[in-house]
Amino acid sequence: MSLPYKIATLLYGFNEQDEVLLLERAQEPNRGFWSPFGGKLKTEIGESPYTCACREAHEEIGLALTPSNLHLAGLISEHGYQGQTHWLMFLFEIKVKLQTLPPPHAEGRFEFFPKAKIPSLKIPQTDREQIWPWFWRHRGGFFAAHCHCHADGHNDWSLEETT
Repeated sequence: MSLPYKIATLLYGFNEQDEVLLLERAQEPNRGFWSPFGGKLKTEIGESPYTCACREAHEEIGLALTPSNLHLAGLISEHGYQGQTHWLMFLFEIKVKLQTLPPPHAEGRFEFFPKAKIPSLKIPQTDREQIWPWFWRHRGGFFAAHCHCHADGHNDWSLEETT
């Protein structure tokens, strides 16, 4: 399938109560769904995933980070997501605890959620199926996975590496 390949970062930030900060997306992809915040790499300037994550944290929640403030928690490749694109996503956990709820942003509004609440939220299918379960299972370590998204809505997953 010949589709564009997009590269993005997702940021998993937690407060002192270990609640995760999620964004209710106001834009596509996944408008109206809750997800970690982040954004696409500026590939035209050769931006690294770490630099992108730091830039997105500053732009979206006003948090100044350096690469040493990030832990690469996961790497997800999605083949044919929604029949529109292939994705390569770098999942970063922010090492510093978030102190306040960020104000609404052009990308959407933010809220903190405890782990137990996430399954009841409106979240993307791929997040529900595997990304969140693998993030929790490997938190503090690393995982890499691939998802082949099919036109009929089912997904084939493979866990490619874990530490």
